[in-house]
Amino acid sequence: MTSSARPFLNRRLAEFGTTIFAEMSALATRTGSINLGQGFPDTDGPEEIREAAVRALREGRGNQYPPGPGVPELRTAVAAHQLRRYGLSYDPDTEVLVTAGATEAIAASLLALLEPGDEVVALEPYYDSYAACIAMAGGRRVPVTLRPHHGEGGPSFRLDLDELRAAVTGRTRLLLINTPHNPTGTVLTREELTAIAELAVERDLLVVTDEVYEHLVFDDAEHVPLATLPGMRERTVTIGSAGKTFSFTGWKVGWVTAPSALVTAVRSAKQFLTYVASGPFQYAVAEALASPESYFTAFREDMRAKREVLAAGLAEAGFTVFRPAGTYFVTTDIRPLGETDGFAFCRSLPERAGVVAIPNAVFYDHREEGAPFVRFAFCKQIPVLEEAARRLKALAG
Repeated sequence: MTSSARPFLNRRLAEFGTTIFAEMSALATRTGSINLGQGFPDTDGPEEIREAAVRALREGRGNQYPPGPGVPELRTAVAAHQLRRYGLSYDPDTEVLVTAGATEAIAASLLALLEPGDEVVALEPYYDSYAACIAMAGGRRVPVTLRPHHGEGGPSFRLDLDELRAAVTGRTRLLLINTPHNPTGTVLTREELTAIAELAVERDLLVVTDEVYEHLVFDDAEHVPLATLPGMRERTVTIGSAGKTFSFTGWKVGWVTAPSALVTAVRSAKQFLTYVASGPFQYAVAEALASPESYFTAFREDMRAKREVLAAGLAEAGFTVFRPAGTYFVTTDIRPLGETDGFAFCRSLPERAGVVAIPNAVFYDHREEGAPFVRFAFCKQIPVLEEAARRLKALAG
């Protein structure tokens, strides 16, 4: 052990400690609470997809190192999915890259595309790995905050396009866009995305767009891939994932689609992270992506029903509920309960009500902006959500 006073953790990562997800999941285990914090389902996805993975294991497909870019079957399936759903044509050999989940895709993209000092404009609140990956790449994050809006359709979070435009400077290299948006559940509209695309073209910016919840949009919301808009295919790295769509989050199978020059750059970084991962699962995900439309419709409707159960329970408990247009998270405002500190609220909630949630402030640079907001996950079985709703009624007195 060195006697030097120098910190072990480098200064780029000094602000990042143990994630809130680890803390709250441990709290759920210790108290026996219902864990609506971390976003993973409490049931596996379709049996036929799981059996496809078992079959690949037994047949020896993927048990050794798969190809660095991903197995050809999966790259072909990803390209077919993008073409079938969005009219986006990608060469599976040069314009698709398989990653160890979306988190590695984000890390590899930022490590590959940023130089030290480059600015990255990201929508705040944001998935916590964004900040850490920008820091590891030596970039500087510039948050643009989605702010609460109370309109005819109920409370929601909205993007201020003027604020976004003002955030772009001569040092901006990249826009990091997430839609459907975690944690707020916002789905950016075609008009908003068109404005983002025009800004990117005008200022010659790269865009990394996290679309892992693409199949989880509800009601009248529409998922519009940014790469489909004029001038965007050639400057956009699109990130997708199997975990959220097929409820196998532990398999860690994600992907990048982009022009070959961008994929080559991202692969250059990715090969020194995991190199390859999830061999047998890649074959199973290839089969899953070819599922009939009825699967995606049923999956979306199941999640919509779960959203309704939890949203109703939260409203009855006294929260202000921001009904999500996408993802499987509900953001709430705790101020109607007489609370203002999301961290303190979430740390006390297991003892008070036997439920675990996540304080949204962890997703903000401007912690005060997120202080009164708390996120709950509804990707659980309906009886579990009903029990959580019953427990939360204690908060209403």
